[in-house]
Amino acid sequence: MNFNAPLLRPIRILLFPLSLVYGAVIWLRNRFFDKNILKSSSFNLPVICIGNLSAGGTGKSPMVEFLLKILHSHMEVAVLSRGYKRKTRGYALAGEGTTALEIGDEPMQFHLKFPEVSIAVGEERVVAIPQLLHDKPDTKVIVLDDAFQHRTVKAGLNIVLTDYSNLFTRDWFLPTGDLRDEKNSYKRADVLVVTKCRADLSAEERKAILEEIRPLPHQHVFFSTIRYGIPYHILHRNELRVNDSMEVLLVSGIANPAPLKRYLQEVSKTYYEIPYSDHHIFSIDDLKEIVKRFDNMQTTNKIILTTEKDAVRLVKFEQQLKELPVYVIPIEVQFLFNEEQVFSDLITKFIKEFTFRP
Repeated sequence: MNFNAPLLRPIRILLFPLSLVYGAVIWLRNRFFDKNILKSSSFNLPVICIGNLSAGGTGKSPMVEFLLKILHSHMEVAVLSRGYKRKTRGYALAGEGTTALEIGDEPMQFHLKFPEVSIAVGEERVVAIPQLLHDKPDTKVIVLDDAFQHRTVKAGLNIVLTDYSNLFTRDWFLPTGDLRDEKNSYKRADVLVVTKCRADLSAEERKAILEEIRPLPHQHVFFSTIRYGIPYHILHRNELRVNDSMEVLLVSGIANPAPLKRYLQEVSKTYYEIPYSDHHIFSIDDLKEIVKRFDNMQTTNKIILTTEKDAVRLVKFEQQLKELPVYVIPIEVQFLFNEEQVFSDLITKFIKEFTFRP
């Protein structure tokens, strides 16, 4: 559900007292960690944490995939996620026959795209990491997906993402805003990435955002945008470009579909949308509704389009999808201002120069 939708903003304002309580709890928790009343554990290998200060929609999954692309061919990499909305609990390692219901949609997406990478899930990262290292003792680096606010593990490198259209500096605590951590927590980050920027972001806008964020001297700040790839069929994998004569039925259950909708406005004749909540588990009734809406589109040049994250939750309907033009649109991170190599070098330097600090 999009809590920033105009009809829901008054509701969020009414919940302001709850956000004060939430903010107080978060503040107290952080002070307990700062004073070592609550303990953080370190591990004797490079741990890279990808996270944010807000609830979803900042592009963590594409950033994890970017790291895997630059690292997996050179060393044994593992990813540890929580496995949000999976039907299991505790630690689990992805293997042959694993499903999204067992490990969650995003870890399943990583597993399908990088089958040679160890993908594990576990709510308690401090417990799951030793189990992962027991199962995969050759692991040289661990990427923690969405773990910045979970301070029980002290990562060697913290990368915090913030959405260009909803910078953490302008946000407020849940449920009135989207913040699930203090704004000042950005100071614990080593790298900040402003994601989902316009591809033509100007140097003046970049400077203004830097002045607003006020990074500390040791912090590196990068700017990125989303680059969409060529859609491929959910089962057959054949590719099909969206063009300006095509009508699209967008099926999405992601936190922030706005960039994708803007993209479809630019490249398609028109698009229709069936929105679902983030991490929605599709039912057969959902599929029937999707087919009904698709059949009612009065054109022959039409497709159903979904995201990679949604695809891993839809593919279970293999028999029903065989004859349907359901296409999956891949996305990847594109760094602006020619800084992709700078970012990559920073990551590899951290790993090469890693020194264990308990």
